[in-house]
Amino acid sequence: MYLKRLGLLGLLFLGFNLSAAPIKHLIQMPIPHSHYFDVTTTLDVSKEHGKFIDLKMAAWNPGSYLIREFAKNVEQVSAQSGNANLAISKVSKNTWRVALQPGVKTVQVHYQVYANELSVRTSFLDDVHGYINPASVLMYVAKWAKQPQELSIVPHKDFKRVSTALKNVGGFNYIAKDLDELIDSPIEIGNQQVWNFKVNNIPHQIAFFGQAKVDSVKFIADVKKMAETAQGVVGQHPCDHYVFIIHNIQRGTGGLEHLYSTTCSVSRTSYETPGGYQGVLNLLAHEYFHLWNVKRIRPIALGPFDYEQENYTHNLWFSEGITSYYADVINLRTKMVAPEAYLVDLAKDIAGVENTPGAHIESAAASSWDAWIKYYRPNENSRNSTVSYYDKGALLGGILNMWIIQKTNGAKCLDDVFQLLYQNYYLKQGRGFTDAELENAFSTVAGTSAAGFFKDYVYGVKTPDYAGIFNAFGYKWSDSNVGKSVPFAGFSVASNRITSIYKGGPAYHAGLNVGDEIVQVNQVDFAGLDKWMADKKIGDVASFRVKRDGLERTFELTIAQTPMKAFVIQSVESPNATQLALRKKWLSL
Repeated sequence: MYLKRLGLLGLLFLGFNLSAAPIKHLIQMPIPHSHYFDVTTTLDVSKEHGKFIDLKMAAWNPGSYLIREFAKNVEQVSAQSGNANLAISKVSKNTWRVALQPGVKTVQVHYQVYANELSVRTSFLDDVHGYINPASVLMYVAKWAKQPQELSIVPHKDFKRVSTALKNVGGFNYIAKDLDELIDSPIEIGNQQVWNFKVNNIPHQIAFFGQAKVDSVKFIADVKKMAETAQGVVGQHPCDHYVFIIHNIQRGTGGLEHLYSTTCSVSRTSYETPGGYQGVLNLLAHEYFHLWNVKRIRPIALGPFDYEQENYTHNLWFSEGITSYYADVINLRTKMVAPEAYLVDLAKDIAGVENTPGAHIESAAASSWDAWIKYYRPNENSRNSTVSYYDKGALLGGILNMWIIQKTNGAKCLDDVFQLLYQNYYLKQGRGFTDAELENAFSTVAGTSAAGFFKDYVYGVKTPDYAGIFNAFGYKWSDSNVGKSVPFAGFSVASNRITSIYKGGPAYHAGLNVGDEIVQVNQVDFAGLDKWMADKKIGDVASFRVKRDGLERTFELTIAQTPMKAFVIQSVESPNATQLALRKKWLSL
C-alpha cells in the first residue's frame, strides 16, 4: 500500500527513531574547486555479531540504464572507532570490508569522492555550486536498505542554500525512510534561485541554477499549468511535495526522474526562443510524468533495485517512450501547443522512426532489454541495427491510444490504462507489473485482446497501418516524397570524414566506410555534403577518393532515389460524425 511522505512526528509515530538510524552520512566540501566531496559515514554496529561489515557503492543510477561504476571516483578510504583505526580492505570493485573488533559499537568510514561531471546522472562540485546524485557519492550497507538513512550537509562557506526533496529535520539535516529514497533524492548546493508554488495545494519548488534570461512569473505559471494537467491523467498525485532542480548551462544534457523530484539540464539560452522555451516545458513534462510512469507505475524489475548490476525489463518502451508521448500530450492539453502543430510534429516523429533502418530489425521490447549495452553506448552502426525505445515507445503510445479510442468508440483512452495500473499494482499491491499484466491492462481497457498488437508491434517489427489508423479519425496519411525525385547518397559527414552509412544505401553499396576521409569527388576537392548534393540527380555516378588507414582508395557511388519518408497528416475534406467524435477524444478538443 502507498503511504504519503510523512512529517517528523509521523516518522516518529511509525517508529522511525531519528537517533536510531543505523547509518548516517556527513558530506563536506571544504575545497570546492578541487571537485572533492569529503564524506564520513557513521555505522551503528552495536547489534552486529560478525567479524566484519561491508559497505558498497552503487554501480548505476535508477532511470539511467548503464553501469557507470561510481566506485571509480572514491579515494582515501579509512575506518575508525573512536581514536582506534580499523582495518578496511576492498573485496570487490565496489565493496569495502571493515573488520570489527570486540566491543566496537560505532564505526566511522571516511572517504573522498571526485565529482567533476555535471550531468543529471552524475555528481559535480566546483567553486560555483555542488550537485549530488547520492548513488555516486554515498556508500551503503545492503542489509540495512530498508532502514532509515540520515544525511547531514555542511555547505562551503560561500554556498547558502541546499535544495532537495529529502525530508528536512532541521538545518541542513535530512532523513530518508530507506536506501531507495536516499539514492533517489538529488541535492543542489549553492546560491540557486528558489521559486515556490502550489499545484492543487501540493507545495512545489523550482531550484534554478545558472544564468538564464527567463520571465520567472510566466515560467512558473506555465510549469504549474503543465503539472496540473499531468496530474489529470491518473487523477491522483503520489506525493506531498515536489522539487524541480534545473541546471542552466551552455549545453543541456536532458533530465532524470526521481521519487519526489527531477533534475533537468537545459541550455541557458533555451528560454529566449519559442521553440527552445517549448523544449524546456516538454522536458519538464516528461520528467514530471515519471512521477506516475516509472516511479509508481513500473515494470516489476524496476524496484526494489539491485544497485550493483543490470535490472532488465522489456518495457522501457512503455516507461520511457510513452512518457515522451505524454509530454507532448500534456502540452497539447494545456493549449501550449496547437493541434495543427502537434500533428506536424507527430508526422515528423513517426518518420524519424520509420526512417531508421534499425527500427525494422530491433523490436521495442528488445531495445528495452538491451538498453544496458546499446542505448547509452551507440556506435557508427547503431542506426542500422537498433531503435530508440524512447522514439519507438512514443510512436507505440500514440498508436495504442488511437487503438483504444477506436475500439471503445471514444469511451476510453490511454489515460484509463494508467489509472488501472496505478490502482491495481501500485496502490493495491504495492508492486510493479509483469509483461503479461501490462498487455492485459490494454486488453481490459480496450475491451478486446491486445495480444495481436503486442506480438506485431511491441515484440515484433511490423509496420503499423498508419493510413487506416488515421483515417478512422478523419485524417489522410501520405508521404510527400512519393512521386518526387529526391536524390540520396546514404551517408553523413563531419569535417569531410564519413560519420554514418545508411544500410542498403548508395554509400553502403559503393563500399565506403565510416571514418573514411573524403579527399576528392570526381577529382574535385570535397566542399561538404550539402553543396555537393545541390545539383545531383538520380543515376549520377561519382568517383570518391578517400583516405582510409593512411592510404588512399577510390570508390564509385551511384545516386539513388531516397528511401526516406516525409509523412504528412491532413484532415479529410468532410470528416463524418464518428471521425469527429474520435478526433475530439484524441486531441482533447
